[in-house]
Amino acid sequence: MSENQAGRKKTYKNELYRLQVELVKLQRDIIACNRKLLVILEGRDAAGKDGVAKRIVEHLSPRETRVVALGKPSDRQQTEWYFQRFAEHLPAAQELVIFNRSWYNRAGVERVMGFCTDDEYERFMGAVPHFEQMLVDSGIVLVKYYLDISKPEQKKRLADRRKNPLKQWKISPIDKVALKHWSGYSLARDAMLLRTHTGAAPWHIVRADDKQAARLNLMRDLLARIPYKGKPKDGIHPDPKIVVPFEPSLLEAGLLAP
Repeated sequence: MSENQAGRKKTYKNELYRLQVELVKLQRDIIACNRKLLVILEGRDAAGKDGVAKRIVEHLSPRETRVVALGKPSDRQQTEWYFQRFAEHLPAAQELVIFNRSWYNRAGVERVMGFCTDDEYERFMGAVPHFEQMLVDSGIVLVKYYLDISKPEQKKRLADRRKNPLKQWKISPIDKVALKHWSGYSLARDAMLLRTHTGAAPWHIVRADDKQAARLNLMRDLLARIPYKGKPKDGIHPDPKIVVPFEPSLLEAGLLAP
């Protein structure tokens, strides 16, 4: 490892530690004030959602923290109201819950891979703003992030999964066709962002080609958005080039991975 690489690694670890200390402060305030925090992480396969979730919860109390990553719905769940299996995992008072993929599966992988009908998709897209408005009205603080990566970066990360024996659990049949359906996922992403970005539940885009920068800045953004006791007086500031509030002009200008 070069001296420059060692320096970057040390800087990353120091900043990660600082932000994780702030997350502990945030959690203590959530518990003390009976608040409910829900974070949604979406993005293409290999966008870095697992890594972000792991770093956020690494030093938090497991009693009040959950990472929810639901698998394929059972035969019974397929007959339920679509949001039903997600609703049981929503945060109660004093809890922080991270959805590592969420109900937005229907707007992404299900849409692209044909796992839902056009009617099911349209009903979902029409229902999401109302569902999320109800969550916010119930007192849940809802923060939504979309991790955006380029096609070359996804290809590189998927190849690494296949080679790395410690990442074998991440490989799925969907991964194998992710690159083949790149354009389909881009169209699905654009429709999802345009139709489910609301005042009550806005989307935030995280440029995630650099994993470490994405992790640190998503954590900074989360901490910046939520008031808590003991927050630094000068605030916490994400890099505005890495975490960007979604707006339609981003798509019009081609600023998300095409």
